[in-house]
Amino acid sequence: MAVYTDISDNELSTFLDKYNIEEIIKFTGIKEGVENSNYLLEGVKEKYILTIFEKRTNENDLPYFFKLMNHLNNSKIKCPQVLEDKANNLYNLIKNKPAVITSFLEGKSIRNIAPKHCSELGYNLAKFHLSSNELNITRENALGIKDLKNLVSSIKDLNGNKYEDLLKVINHEYDYLNKSMTLDLPSGIIHADLFPDNVFFIDDKLSGIIDFYFACNDYYAYELAICINAWCFERDNQFNISKAKSFLRQYNSVREISTSELISLPILCRAAALRFLLTRLYDEIHRNENDLVTTKDPLEYYDKLRFHQSVKNVSEYGL
Repeated sequence: MAVYTDISDNELSTFLDKYNIEEIIKFTGIKEGVENSNYLLEGVKEKYILTIFEKRTNENDLPYFFKLMNHLNNSKIKCPQVLEDKANNLYNLIKNKPAVITSFLEGKSIRNIAPKHCSELGYNLAKFHLSSNELNITRENALGIKDLKNLVSSIKDLNGNKYEDLLKVINHEYDYLNKSMTLDLPSGIIHADLFPDNVFFIDDKLSGIIDFYFACNDYYAYELAICINAWCFERDNQFNISKAKSFLRQYNSVREISTSELISLPILCRAAALRFLLTRLYDEIHRNENDLVTTKDPLEYYDKLRFHQSVKNVSEYGL
């Protein structure tokens, strides 16, 4: 979550007039995140989230996201519910940008991640994958394995930047993955951005998943690779096999991970690490100092990539 688009009281009031919700007495920009603009809306009884979609989000993709979120809610998988307006529209425009109101989820993200949290994630992610498989909707992953070339091209501006030395590493890794990535794996709808700040807990139990605006159709094992990168390392970027084991075993207890997926996991972890290294570099290069947003350290994913490059067998991830 983040804030790129400032809105006034009057602009918000005009927007909210389209909805049958209680009077909003306070709205606050949410700083965390790097993609869309988000505000917390507070009424006397209820809270909501207003999301304004920025340039990376294609308006044509919004029905996909909203159908997925409401389907998951109906399947008892807790995530924000998309509210319809008085005319049954799922979104409207504010400052000529598409915007949506969703329900507010209780809970908070975990900063000190333990194996028990990874186990909760694995269980709920497997349920997510099985449930989303019931939906007949499709969206390509614009930031997936097949599009790494575009991501590599997007950071050519590193010349003269403090991260310039990473260019050689990135190009070498991309060449390796491009030659090695010939996969035929189970696929379906994935969240594609299941970082700890997008998962809420109450008393160490997962209470909800948010921020579905990277959701797409891709390999289920690629989602596992993203989660290993995001959840199974310590703050000094050292890999924690206990976390990975808890995550993968609990996932496997609900949706069995195939042999082909297990074999492919090391290279998918490399691809996921490179993807987030590239997007973090892009955000760092193009950051506007006036934006109310916190960018994230690209070097975190350089360290993680180096670990995955050393992995010889999937057993090193705990399975």
